[in-house]
Amino acid sequence: MQLEAQITKHHIRRRIEKRERYKKERKVGEGTYAVVYIGKQQSTGRVVAIKRIKVGQFKDGLDMSAIREVKFLSEVRHANVIELIDVFVSAGTARTLNLVLEYLSADLEMIIKDRSIVFSAADIKSWMAMTLAGLYHCHRHNILHRDLKPNNLLISPTGHLKLADFGLARQQPGPYDVMTPTVVTRWYRAPELLLGSKIYTRKIDIWAVGIIFAELMLRTPYLPGQTDLEQLDLTFRAFGTPSEETWPGVSELPDYFFDPKLIATAEPGKKSGVYPYPSRDEMRMRFSAASESALTFFIRLTMLDPSNRIDTVDCLSDMYFKEAPRATKPEQLPKLGKKTTEN
Repeated sequence: MQLEAQITKHHIRRRIEKRERYKKERKVGEGTYAVVYIGKQQSTGRVVAIKRIKVGQFKDGLDMSAIREVKFLSEVRHANVIELIDVFVSAGTARTLNLVLEYLSADLEMIIKDRSIVFSAADIKSWMAMTLAGLYHCHRHNILHRDLKPNNLLISPTGHLKLADFGLARQQPGPYDVMTPTVVTRWYRAPELLLGSKIYTRKIDIWAVGIIFAELMLRTPYLPGQTDLEQLDLTFRAFGTPSEETWPGVSELPDYFFDPKLIATAEPGKKSGVYPYPSRDEMRMRFSAASESALTFFIRLTMLDPSNRIDTVDCLSDMYFKEAPRATKPEQLPKLGKKTTEN
């Protein structure tokens, strides 16, 4: 594998003795191919997360997700992206690749689900601003994250939000390069992916941010489909079923199967499999606590046609971030285990 050789050469050039610099203390998570430990950096006492990946588990060597994570985290350094501190390879009969990451014990999903925490519009604005700042930095380096969701947005002890888990990330390809559409956790998957498109852009990350925004406002997942077909139905129920008039070229996507005549005659309440576009009044009812600017921002993030979705530059300059209330400072944001009141 050419990519594996490249990453191994340029990003994992580490001595085996480096393992002595870190002490594993306890296991905090385990997946099919990796185990995560809390540990300490011996020289400084800094608490770190050590992600231990079994190299020998894979037919072609390293797991591609591990390769991507090392590559992109080595290239992207930003206050709103998790820090890759070190990489080393353990010797022995079961060789392992170890990623040393900054330790972040909370994520945005945990905060959303914790009903003892009350957060305000200013808090939501702060989390959104930090998410988009990190994503802007990735996109500026031509990196698609491809798996944005609340539990991949980690929270530091100082309240700073950081993008994590770059196992599905990849470099922005050329305009005609094909990629797999089975990326992004289903609930946050953009409609072009649900319709099987193998040619897509960084706008899939923008869609995911929009659905996270909805989840922050509602305190519950917005489009929790249990299957890909149900996800498609929930998406179009919420945003309308696209046609050539509203999304030029959509009917050419591999999994587009809608009858244009049904779309043209779609009415609210009909179970034809197609749905009309929601009016602004309907959107306002769904997000009753949202300001007009917040509602407009949400709509701009979640346009079905990806060419109409805004990019990270437009996101950060949106009126939503300019109007009152100002975004809460990270250190003043609600934290797990600490009850708060409305600002």
